[in-house]
Amino acid sequence: MVAHVPSPIARRVVLWGPGSLCGLAALAAAISFRAGRPSDADRHDPQAVVSEWTSSGGVGGAHFSPLTEISRDNVRLLRVAWAYRTGDVSRGTAGISATSFQATPIIVDGTLYFPTPFSRVVALDAETGSERWVFDPRVDRSVTRRAYVTSRGVATWLDGTRSGTVCRRRIFVATVDARLIALDGRTGAPCSDFGTRGQVDLRVGVRDLQADGLDYRQTAPPAVIDDLVIVGSCITDNQRVDAPSGVVRAFDARTGLLRWSWEPLADLADPVSGMVAVSRRAFRAGAANAWGTISVDTARGLVFVPTSSPSPDHFGGMRPGPNRNANSLVALDARTGRLVWGFQLVHHDLWDYDVPAQPALAHVMRGGERIPVAIAASKTGYLFLLHRATGQPFFPVHERPVPASDVPEERAWPTQPMPDRPRPLAPQGLRPEDAWGLTPLDREWCRRRIAALRSDGPFTPPSTRGTVVAPGFLGGMEWGGVAVDDARGLVITTSNNLPSIVTLVPRASADRMSAKARHEIALGDQTDAPYAARRDLLLSPIGLPCSAPPWGTLVAVDMSSGDVRWQVPLGTLQDHSKVPPPNRWGSVLLGGPLATAGGVVFVGAGMDHRFRAVDTESGRTLWTAPLPASAQANPMTYRARTGGHQFVVVAAGGHAEAKDVIGDYVVAYRLP
Repeated sequence: MVAHVPSPIARRVVLWGPGSLCGLAALAAAISFRAGRPSDADRHDPQAVVSEWTSSGGVGGAHFSPLTEISRDNVRLLRVAWAYRTGDVSRGTAGISATSFQATPIIVDGTLYFPTPFSRVVALDAETGSERWVFDPRVDRSVTRRAYVTSRGVATWLDGTRSGTVCRRRIFVATVDARLIALDGRTGAPCSDFGTRGQVDLRVGVRDLQADGLDYRQTAPPAVIDDLVIVGSCITDNQRVDAPSGVVRAFDARTGLLRWSWEPLADLADPVSGMVAVSRRAFRAGAANAWGTISVDTARGLVFVPTSSPSPDHFGGMRPGPNRNANSLVALDARTGRLVWGFQLVHHDLWDYDVPAQPALAHVMRGGERIPVAIAASKTGYLFLLHRATGQPFFPVHERPVPASDVPEERAWPTQPMPDRPRPLAPQGLRPEDAWGLTPLDREWCRRRIAALRSDGPFTPPSTRGTVVAPGFLGGMEWGGVAVDDARGLVITTSNNLPSIVTLVPRASADRMSAKARHEIALGDQTDAPYAARRDLLLSPIGLPCSAPPWGTLVAVDMSSGDVRWQVPLGTLQDHSKVPPPNRWGSVLLGGPLATAGGVVFVGAGMDHRFRAVDTESGRTLWTAPLPASAQANPMTYRARTGGHQFVVVAAGGHAEAKDVIGDYVVAYRLP
């Protein structure tokens, strides 16, 4: 592990003006009220409360900023202030893992902090973009270790009891190779009193790890509450039945000692009757892990954890029952890790319908009362508003019948929870009569393809025949989450409409496949299950989805009524299709939006190389700017200490798996 000032990698800071690279004007995003104790310098600054962005998702994961300098009236004037290149970029060639730069920076004490895909932590001067230090944890970059890497953020904590300056301000990074490291915010040096020489090995104590540990890693920023730093995990959950445990753990922010742990699959009781549905001996599964970002409610002492599917993704015969606390939003007591409440968004998941998004903490007005809610966005396209203290839905949620499995060893859960409001933000299911094509021949090909598959509406279980899954495994809503404008009563999110096909491959057939054939079809082995799983996007011969566009939208929902205020196409697929589609067809979206009190929503997320500002009230595009690569990361914003100008920052890194241009850029914008 190495910290140095500055980094030797060249191509660091590039100042872009209106007439330089790309000749751009660019964007703005969001900050929130400052979390944690203020620094000594800020105690005398009444405006410092909005000058910083201390967690990657803003306060409570709401991706909102109260800053107003950049507004609907002047956003068109944004210009690039500076750009920084990390040097960590790979397409997966030359034996190095492919990268996707999806980080959202934080800012404290005038310094911007963020991780690169290989978990190097970079500290920049927030006004000039000049490098202050870089810490290198020396992650093994070999593609034989992991084919694809990303790291979405870091966390910070101020030790108010520490008299000296060394490690008083700490920066925590959870590395892609599963270490939790504490760094001195001033110098980037590891905090020697944390764990062993500044780090904790997160693989220690995790059940069912492979010997090489490659099925367990970290991609999300840690969460910090009081003197605890909390981590979930990213698990390869489609390769074997006994995937690693999805344990969530809290460590002492000073010492690195384990304070508590919570196992999502420890409780196998039926959520309705409370009776144990199946014995531990009969239940084989792992995962149900929190790979999305965890949110904290400091006032209530609660930790909100979004959980994923249990293993394996597409066959549940060895994990009977609803699989309680998987595919759920759970609230834990921050002091003890005790489960306070859990709300399951998908029972007995067979579709890889994780809860990927960071829970957003907000308030909704009802009958003159300001009700605290946690907002859970799902790959299913459903948005759930849950009371923060109890987990009770704000809008009625009904258990509705869904299709049964036709696989003899599978017992799909007979119902799924569906809220009355908001309506689904992505189309539900895809039948032959819904097929879309650019030409009549293209549409007929899609119709025949769908007719040959099992497609009985939403939540149709996977089959050996092949099953249409709509929304597909990319959502609905993805890890970029939602932005919440409490004052306007709106929650804004991105949503995908890209159906997929899941085919169960009998074990004997899967075992006869060569390694090359398995790789070409991205076969999920699901070892020890009677079926492997093949996943394909449902595309026409010319490479366009068989579902009607738009394929990606930006949506605003009125939180009080549950009505959709507006829904507009976002992004394009012009770089990913043999036939360039028009803008109104939208794009597959990763990353998410940022809302500001200035009435502007900032968002990249699309597969195109554009950054956008949208009117919060109407969804109308106010401004766009080109980027050197697509921005599949959430933007953030802050006010500079000198001059008080508002900056907006976004990472533009593309995505190697999307056959896209990839990059290593951090780009900052401000008004002239």
